[in-house]
Amino acid sequence: MSDVKPLLGRRIIVTRAREQAHELSAPLAKLGASTIELPTIRIAPLADTRELDNAIGRVHDFDWTIFTSVNGVRYFWDRLAAIGRSSSIFEGIQVAAIGSATAAALRERGRQPDFVPDEFVAERVAEGLGDVRGQRILVPRAEIARKTLPEILTNAGAYVTEIATYRTLPGQPDATAQAALEQGVDAITFTSSSTVRNFMPLANGLMAALSSDVLVACIGPITARAAEEGGLRVTVVAQEYTIPGLVDAVVDAFGQLHSKAKRTSSRAVEDRA
Repeated sequence: MSDVKPLLGRRIIVTRAREQAHELSAPLAKLGASTIELPTIRIAPLADTRELDNAIGRVHDFDWTIFTSVNGVRYFWDRLAAIGRSSSIFEGIQVAAIGSATAAALRERGRQPDFVPDEFVAERVAEGLGDVRGQRILVPRAEIARKTLPEILTNAGAYVTEIATYRTLPGQPDATAQAALEQGVDAITFTSSSTVRNFMPLANGLMAALSSDVLVACIGPITARAAEEGGLRVTVVAQEYTIPGLVDAVVDAFGQLHSKAKRTSSRAVEDRA
């Protein structure tokens, strides 16, 4: 394992939910960064699971089930366990996963996904599924989620049922994170549109601590769009829409800044010669 620390001395904000922040904080810290966990969202179970339980009971009415996130898988399986069911309910049913992490979460629970799109965004799923005319598709997801995937599938002739499996609520950053921000940061990372949306109400109090050249890094184009719509200047978008992809993008961005600074310094020396 290399001892190179390309993020040494960099202070980076992680806005993921508290219980998931470590998945991003740990690799950043391993590369030398000082991470500030500022959870702008928190993930919670549904207050009322009757609709979800009903959907689980009629999974065999569907041709496809499409999981769009690790949390969707996690809370779906939590309900399976709670009502005494297992992965066997998907026998004969095709299952799709958006993203490698979502696919891995399914495999960990004993279900190999039948389809994972090459590009980890909802818009590519419909293309990969092929002709969905007349097919019945179940989409377990957050209580509040983008409507793009259901709309695309519906326009393609599918009968889509969306079912909430969990809630995304505003996070509650602690005083320690707030104090750390006052010292200044080099980058802020966003891993979903919801992390952006729930950051914005905090922005008035936080932006004073964020210098104008702070690096804003997003896990993918949808998250980046949400950030830009919120008035943030996005400087980094991961090419691979995963946590490792985001880490790589942050490292590359700081590497480019370092190289640019060295070139500028070198030119200044030449000018003085």
